[in-house]
Amino acid sequence: MGAERTDEGALSEGFLAQVGARVRSARTEQGLTVQQLADRAEISRRLLTQVEHGQANPSLVSITRVARALGTELTELLDPLRPSGAISVVEAGAEVLVWSDEGGSSAHLLVATSHGRAADLWRWRLEPGAGYQGLADPAGSQELFHVLEGELTLTADDDRVVVRAGSSARLLSDRAYRYANSGATACVFVRTVALSGAR
Repeated sequence: MGAERTDEGALSEGFLAQVGARVRSARTEQGLTVQQLADRAEISRRLLTQVEHGQANPSLVSITRVARALGTELTELLDPLRPSGAISVVEAGAEVLVWSDEGGSSAHLLVATSHGRAADLWRWRLEPGAGYQGLADPAGSQELFHVLEGELTLTADDDRVVVRAGSSARLLSDRAYRYANSGATACVFVRTVALSGAR
């Protein structure tokens, strides 16, 4: 089995309840048993059962593995915007809190493209000393960052770069990577994920 906790912090209860119901529904529609999906996602059957009931505190990496094992992506397990025209708006306060830790760090999904996860936009806040370990995305995927406050340390392969407020960066995310705040003040940044081969 793969590791089930590789990032610090926890997923929000509302996010877990919504994702759990969607995972159970998608698994049933595909005719998969809990064990079959757990094996595909490289997590334990017990953890998957807890996820489906909104009772677990898995890592974001584990939820991403489950989504990919179902042939989808994490953002598609959430209520997508239902466009009524050319423009869809997520009102202030309606973004989805996905991840947080006890120190006040958080990750909010602001908006994602519809009909396949071609791109999604996030707002992150990392308090001093906080970090997040990411799972490798599909080959060719990239992430874009713009730091609003503080300093963001990005690590991938043998590269380690500090991105300061006002600066932007691009990360090839088809490998393990890490975000961290090694500074003395909070780091706030926006992040866009562009997955290669998105449905």
